[in-house]
Amino acid sequence: MFLTTKLHFNLHHQHANKNIINNNNNNTCFCNYYNTKIRPITIYNTNPLIITTCKVKSRMQGDDNLIIKSSLIEPDGGALVDLVVGEGERGAKRVEAESLPKVKLTRIDVEWVHVIGEGWASPLKGFMREDEYLQSLHFNSLRLKNGSLVNMSLPIVLAIDDETKGTIGSSSNVGLVGLDGDCVAILRSIEIYKHNKEERIARTWGTTAPGLPYVEEVITPSGNWLIGGDLEVIQPIKYNDGLDNYRLSPKQLRQEFDRRKADAVFAFQLRNPVHNGHALLMNDTRKQLLEMGYRNPILLLHPLGGFTKADDVPLDVRMEQHSKVLEDGVLDPETTIVAIFPSPMHYAGPTEVQWHAKARINAGANFYIVGRDPAGMGHPTEKRDLYDPDHGKKVLSVAPGLEKLKVLPFRVAAYDTTKNKMAFFDPTCSKDFLFISGTKMRAYARSGENPPDGFMCPSGWNVLVKYYKRLQVEEQAQQPAVLST
Repeated sequence: MFLTTKLHFNLHHQHANKNIINNNNNNTCFCNYYNTKIRPITIYNTNPLIITTCKVKSRMQGDDNLIIKSSLIEPDGGALVDLVVGEGERGAKRVEAESLPKVKLTRIDVEWVHVIGEGWASPLKGFMREDEYLQSLHFNSLRLKNGSLVNMSLPIVLAIDDETKGTIGSSSNVGLVGLDGDCVAILRSIEIYKHNKEERIARTWGTTAPGLPYVEEVITPSGNWLIGGDLEVIQPIKYNDGLDNYRLSPKQLRQEFDRRKADAVFAFQLRNPVHNGHALLMNDTRKQLLEMGYRNPILLLHPLGGFTKADDVPLDVRMEQHSKVLEDGVLDPETTIVAIFPSPMHYAGPTEVQWHAKARINAGANFYIVGRDPAGMGHPTEKRDLYDPDHGKKVLSVAPGLEKLKVLPFRVAAYDTTKNKMAFFDPTCSKDFLFISGTKMRAYARSGENPPDGFMCPSGWNVLVKYYKRLQVEEQAQQPAVLST
């Protein structure tokens, strides 16, 4: 696994956001579609009501009295978007939404409402209108009114069918209906335009080969029209799956970084369980930051929580496994925040990894660890990688709108058979190293075979073994009974 870290060295920050988050307990569950069997412990110590600053010495600036704020990087567009309406307005907005023509949302549409509403896609303020869609699709960026560019590599759009388009008619606003039948948002000043699926697929994935998970789940069955407009989210999106305490918004994360008096924040996104090779790289990143002069680097362990393909480890299992990694001290709970990134997964390689990096900028992380073949997958019809494994990190170093990020290469991590632990690969003794891919790791867990000692913490490995045993029982139960004669 060849990893790189994205760096942002600018120590000039935005002013502290002094708005207080209303952390009430009356939020309604808009969708409950995860089959969750655990209720993980809270492994971050968050207090979103406190915003702090700290004085640290800036070796890069040479000023001992410089006030360093943990929101080390401005959100795209300069201000973090927050489209969730205030508590006092929610009743009136809900009544208005019910009076409007309706657009029914899918599970993944709701995830995108969540993403847009909390500001992960700042400065985007709703589902894309056609000019935004074309810029995203063809240039991977949006040009703002002041002439500057922000990265926006994935079109964030809402599809409707002919019948819904006819129902909307000439209305300029529509209500967006969640999975439980209640309106979750209003889309204002709408624009409806043609959904050219083939063009969208070809430009996003670089192929129209059958078998692309997001395409088959979302795009192929969707309507022939896209509807864009300004979004108002009536109430915070909740899932009631036992994991909502991990779904910290960009605003909450920035405030938590401040509370912890972080002077650097480095994010690690993953959609797989954490093995000791991942931990080695994360811990080594923190060591390097300390050697660079930072005093309190904080790790944002940020697993993807939206749509994933069927053979990926489910979110609830991954979160339980991550909890064990911190409980066992493989990662330090005092310097780690675990939170869920609510975005759906496209598996669009170098195109999608730009979105992953951009979203973490909006969350306040100024370092980003990116691995070999980020957001990639095997070719759906051929026995090869869909993307060049090195292109993700190369694209990030030149992507428009991500210039404030810089690339720091890491060495390859693999299992050292002479030391019985994950270590950085040494080509002079390559025969001593064993490379265990994610596919191989899942094969171990499915068969009940243990990986080499030191590959993953035992309690974390047990979580995976139990999951695959349960999965096998469920699969056997679903197979038709064989009748004997």
